[in-house]
Amino acid sequence: MKTFTESMLNQCRKYMFSFFDYLPTKYKASARDWQVRKYVWAFKDGKCAVSAAQLVAKKIREQFGTSASDMVFVCIPASSQRKNEIRYKEFSAEVARLSGVQNGYDHITVEGERLAIHESHSGKHVNNVEIINLDKEYFKGKKVLVFDDVITRGFSYARFACHLEKLGACVIGGMFLAKTLFV
Repeated sequence: MKTFTESMLNQCRKYMFSFFDYLPTKYKASARDWQVRKYVWAFKDGKCAVSAAQLVAKKIREQFGTSASDMVFVCIPASSQRKNEIRYKEFSAEVARLSGVQNGYDHITVEGERLAIHESHSGKHVNNVEIINLDKEYFKGKKVLVFDDVITRGFSYARFACHLEKLGACVIGGMFLAKTLFV
């Protein structure tokens, strides 16, 4: 079981917003649950970057107004550079264009390998994922809004946010396409 540090718990007390409730595949789902699942899976495959960016940008404008231009929008990287590009390159650019936030996409690279467990429409699977490299100088002194496709317990978000803050960034919170439901 993953253990949260006090710093990680503090990250989870910040602004957090998710657009949809995500019901894992191990549960019987309604038509709406299946609609959300398919949307999340399509997003992960890079197939609805523009519509998701429109949702996120609208919420950023509503929540932060003109101060959005003082923030950097950063996505928690996917498990490989290729998947990261498919999932987040167009999406991040569109969120920035529509909301006025600064796009942090080009200041994060993914390389190396480690193991991770992921859930998709075909079930859970273990695969190699990459090591995340952040542009330390870029993030120093920046206000950062973190995005991830799905938040379950918040461990990945909190760990990533803490790492950004160790580089000198100020994480203001997180936005998520969906939040995992536990039934």
